[in-house]
Amino acid sequence: MSRKTKKKLYSACRFGALGIWLLIVGFPIYWIVATSFKPDHEWFAWPPVYWSSTPTLDNYKTVWTSYTKTLATQEAESMQKPWIALWNSAIISTFSTTISVFFGTLLAYGVSRYKLLSELRMFQLLMFRMIPPIVVAVPLSIYYSYIHLIDTVAGISIVYIITTLPYSVWMTKSFIDEIPLEIEQAAFILGASRWCTVWEIIFPLVRSGIVATFMFILILTWSEYLMALILLKTDVVTLPIQLSKYEGATEGRVYGRQAALAVGITIPLVFVGIFIRKHLVRVFSFGMVKR
Repeated sequence: MSRKTKKKLYSACRFGALGIWLLIVGFPIYWIVATSFKPDHEWFAWPPVYWSSTPTLDNYKTVWTSYTKTLATQEAESMQKPWIALWNSAIISTFSTTISVFFGTLLAYGVSRYKLLSELRMFQLLMFRMIPPIVVAVPLSIYYSYIHLIDTVAGISIVYIITTLPYSVWMTKSFIDEIPLEIEQAAFILGASRWCTVWEIIFPLVRSGIVATFMFILILTWSEYLMALILLKTDVVTLPIQLSKYEGATEGRVYGRQAALAVGITIPLVFVGIFIRKHLVRVFSFGMVKR
């Protein structure tokens, strides 16, 4: 077999494997979108309806514009709060991500320039993020009940800040490491103070990395479910919790409404993912892959 034939065979196998993987990943997304346009009687149809012959926007209208009980499906009024959940998720995600990235960037600068943490401590900090959330969720809920932080925006925001801080440190450090130390030394020679150098020279140079870090952590906090399920009850509801309410013993399985809400939740994350995709490889290689 010639080298040209081998190259063509390799390319065919590679694209075939990628095509199969794309089908595996893309079909659930397609199914959610298709279900969101199905009328009620096609949710449980057998054989399954892959695309409705009579698509409808009723699911979107019911989820995003109706705040009254739907008699046809006996949906509970608690399910009709998507805009409240959207507002809560936006506030919690934006606030916790901003604080996490701010302190993470400062800590990353100290680690990069002054070896504030050793490599071992840095990996230990990252391992803290790998702890299964259920391990700390129940003890934390008991502690929160004593200090009255259960079912509050402040309580869940503190948890998100602490759990995402390791990512903030690791990701921003990989960008700061790429800035030559000579730039700071030149600024010192010209009379710039330490804070002036950091805020006016270093941070503007890593601005794109900070934005990518912010967007990535925003995705994590936006879609987090387990901690919100345990620490939030009724006063504060986020979008993942709101999504789970469309399937239960009381509400039944309202798949069309659930899919319509899932599409609305996912669209912002898709745009964020497209925005930061070029930065993620270099970030997760911990700076080993350069621009």
